[in-house]
Amino acid sequence: MKASLDNTAVLFVDIINHFDFDGGDDLLANTKEVLPNMKRLRQYAKENDLPIIYINDHYGFWQADFKKITDFCQNEKSQEIIDAIGPDEDDYFLIKPQHSGFFQTPLQALLTELGKNHLIISGFAGDICILFTAKDAHMYKFDLQIPKNCMASEDKQTNDYALYLMESVMKADIEPF
Repeated sequence: MKASLDNTAVLFVDIINHFDFDGGDDLLANTKEVLPNMKRLRQYAKENDLPIIYINDHYGFWQADFKKITDFCQNEKSQEIIDAIGPDEDDYFLIKPQHSGFFQTPLQALLTELGKNHLIISGFAGDICILFTAKDAHMYKFDLQIPKNCMASEDKQTNDYALYLMESVMKADIEPF
């Protein structure tokens, strides 16, 4: 870990997902490959008292209630993921209207309030929502760590390309966690 833990927050993007869409089975298969690493990251954050911030699609539930969204998304495909790395009562939970965790959300204000400028970002889909969140974080001058073994996309090639962009353009550390 390069950065001081004092200024670090962990973002989990779109962890609560029903995987019931075209490409959902591919995303689920790739997610299951990185799930042990994401569990380790979550445990590391808990053990080191790092704030864990979940930013999730709202699925039409604008109340930012992770239990409602979990109930809606919970099925035989998503159950293992939600049970393994879903939010706890003491985690932060924000909803997002589009791809980026920063776009029209209070994420930047929350990170400022918490005094965090180094972000470890994990989740799905790496080539869409992680990429857009990382782009905005970079524009806001956050230091980025996006472990390549802690994100998944429907297609591994586009996931790798997103990682390339985040490392080369956004100067993210993509070393495995």
